[in-house]
Amino acid sequence: MRDILNLDQYPLDKPGSAGWLALVARCKADLVAEGMFNLEGLLRPGAIDRAMDEVGPIMDRLSFLHKRSHNIYFRKEVPGLAADHPALKTVDTINHTVCGDQLEQTVIDWIYSWPQMAVFLAACMDKTSLFTMADPLARMNVMRYGDGEALNWHFDRSEFTTTLLLQEPSGGGEFLYRTDLRSDSDPNYDGVAAVLEGRDPAVKSHVLKAGTLNVFKGKNTLHKVTTCQGLQSRFIAVFSYYERPGVRFNREEQIGFYGRAA
Repeated sequence: MRDILNLDQYPLDKPGSAGWLALVARCKADLVAEGMFNLEGLLRPGAIDRAMDEVGPIMDRLSFLHKRSHNIYFRKEVPGLAADHPALKTVDTINHTVCGDQLEQTVIDWIYSWPQMAVFLAACMDKTSLFTMADPLARMNVMRYGDGEALNWHFDRSEFTTTLLLQEPSGGGEFLYRTDLRSDSDPNYDGVAAVLEGRDPAVKSHVLKAGTLNVFKGKNTLHKVTTCQGLQSRFIAVFSYYERPGVRFNREEQIGFYGRAA
């Protein structure tokens, strides 16, 4: 794994050591202050090249074109919310997705499945343990956003979202997010509407560099990636971890996100 990750700067392989504990403490502080933390340069340049060599041909030949209009909840209706409420505003998303079963025995798979990654993330999130997802499609994805393509506003299913940027786009591709917009007890529909209408000054932006591991509170943080521009596409790996083993999407969710069921 040392050929893939910069474990000299980020000692994920040494849980309990002074360096590991200091890194966990820093990541926890960043989560509180910013709603996210970043390990810039975690993926070594040579490993980035290898990952792109592996996923590029799969993306070109076998990726699923995910193109649809949706509200941020990816549901036709939300109980208790009027159909014309601005929180249900329709937005457009378009990207190209490679699924977990197409990434087996690649650099992306090795990183996602490496036990020390889950141990480190669990510590940063104050979790007893984290498990890789059982869903063969959703467990890990690589998404490509080409010229004119974007990931629009949405909440994630898992409490935290873990991504690894493989390639920066020529232009655009800015990550916009509003931390802690809702909670498990308060959906804050009016606050959601304010973000969608551009009225929330607490929305922040961040531009990732290739090789950066980014972790943010995706379940209650409304977020999007702005439209990418130019010849070079944005490639990003998305890792899904849960506090319990065996988590899977249902058939409808698999088809909606990946165009097929497992």
